[in-house]
Amino acid sequence: MDRAPQMQTAAIPARKRIVDLLARATRTELENALADHAGVPEHILLRGPETGLVMVRGRIGGGGAPFNLGEATMSRASIRLTDGRIGHGYRLGTDRKAATLAAVIDALAQDASTLATLEAGLFSEVTARLEDEARQTREETAATKVDFFTMVRGED
Repeated sequence: MDRAPQMQTAAIPARKRIVDLLARATRTELENALADHAGVPEHILLRGPETGLVMVRGRIGGGGAPFNLGEATMSRASIRLTDGRIGHGYRLGTDRKAATLAAVIDALAQDASTLATLEAGLFSEVTARLEDEARQTREETAATKVDFFTMVRGED
């Protein structure tokens, strides 16, 4: 029998969003968030930090048969705070310290009051930066768009 605590299904999308934002946060953003929280709390490492490879899969048109695109370097870490909360951090690349910081913040975010502080600070900052980067990419892409059209000669 599995004795691990079961997460409520309503909490899964929120936790997924948090882990996603932490994976996309810069190391500086993570360090600043922890500095605002009175530093890195005492914790023990459960796994890692370690770096390895993950297989990146793709689909033609987003819905076709999956294929292996290639491998990407990824770092991960899992920690336990002194009060028992467990956090996990993942990120592309080899920054093990950032993966550990993300795991610490993930564990801290499991407390409602800390989560509210993180939402107002780190998570809104990362979300705004990602939206700005996406907007900039859309603008750069739109600037290179070429419209092709066919002229009708008027003869049928």
